[in-house]
Amino acid sequence: MFGIENFYLFLTVSILINLSPGPDMLYTAARSLSQGTKAGIFSALGIFTGCLFHTCAAVLGLSAILAQSAFWFGIIKYAGAAYLIYLGIKSILNNKPPETELVKLSAIPYRKIFMQGFITNLLNPKVAIFFLSFLPQFINPSSPFIKEQILFLGLWFDVQGTMILIVVAILTGFFSRILKGNKNFWKWQDKITGLILVALGIRMLFVRK
Repeated sequence: MFGIENFYLFLTVSILINLSPGPDMLYTAARSLSQGTKAGIFSALGIFTGCLFHTCAAVLGLSAILAQSAFWFGIIKYAGAAYLIYLGIKSILNNKPPETELVKLSAIPYRKIFMQGFITNLLNPKVAIFFLSFLPQFINPSSPFIKEQILFLGLWFDVQGTMILIVVAILTGFFSRILKGNKNFWKWQDKITGLILVALGIRMLFVRK
């Protein structure tokens, strides 16, 4: 499929990463806890739209780098692998419960909730850096379909993540009483995601074509 490498590994890792309690998930959960399921879904749709811009930026940026030099693409690839290891270690060592993100938010119109999700994701430099680090691990730089590879992987990651956020919104709204009293519910996911990121980063550092 467009010369994409290790697609099934990408599916597995992207699902687990999207299941991790990052800022997008915590914002969606907080909106559902405060304003109900519908507010959480609008948050997820706003995040999806912001993520589309990061996907397009990755398509333009990575394809431009490869057009200049396969060497520089390799530098980006391995620097990205090292960054994934860093993120993984940071997640594993994080023992702070996400209290600040799960506080009760003031009720606002759904249109504003959508825009907040969109802007928060769009202006988050960590999302852009993650895309530039994660997607190259599954791209075949010798394929004639570089842009198609990046676009497909980015869209898949975005759509998949949005579906997970919508499920989170529904479940959070339904189990709001339980989750409000158990803020450490998300912590175990941090550790699992951290281990996955470290393993993926190490794997990519030692891959030789």
